Amino acid sequence: MPGKVRSGDSKDRFSTATRLRVLGEQTAERVYRSQNKRQARRSRLTGRAALLALVLCTLVVALAYPIRQYVSQRGEIEDLRRQQQEAEERVDRLRDEKARWQDDAYAEQRIRERLHMVMPGETGYVVPNERGTAAERAEQGAEDRPWYANLWDGVDKADQTDN
Repeated sequence: MPGKVRSGDSKDRFSTATRLRVLGEQTAERVYRSQNKRQARRSRLTGRAALLALVLCTLVVALAYPIRQYVSQRGEIEDLRRQQQEAEERVDRLRDEKARWQDDAYAEQRIRERLHMVMPGETGYVVPNERGTAAERAEQGAEDRPWYANLWDGVDKADQTDN
C-alpha cells in the first residue's frame, strides 16, 4: 500500500526514492479518481445531450409536415391571387370593349371591316393578300378570310361529288 512503510525498510523510510515512489502512487490514485469523476460527469452530460437531441429531432419531425404544408399553401395563395388579378384585368378589358360596342360609330366600323360591307353609294375594293402564294392564301384559316370566301368554299365543296 502506498504511504505504508514495511517493517524491514525503516532506514529507507525517508529515502528520496521511497518518497518519490509514494508520491507517484498517491498522484496516480488522485488522477485515477479525478478521471473516474470526469467520466461519471461526462456520461451524465452525454445522456442529457442525447435526450436533448432526441427532443429536438422529435420537434423537427413533428413540425416538418405542417411547415411544408404552410409553405405550399402560401404558394397556392399567391397563385390564386395572381389568377384573380388576371381575371379582374380581363373583366376590365371586356367592360371597355362592351362600352365601345355600345357606340354606334364603333359598331358600324367593326361590322364594315369584318363583313366587307359598304354603304349605298360607296365603292368597295378587296385587296388580295399579297403575302405568300395563292396556295398559301387558300390554306389560310377561316377566321382570317372574308366571310363570303368561306361561304363560297362551302358551296364549292358541296357541289363536288365523291368519286
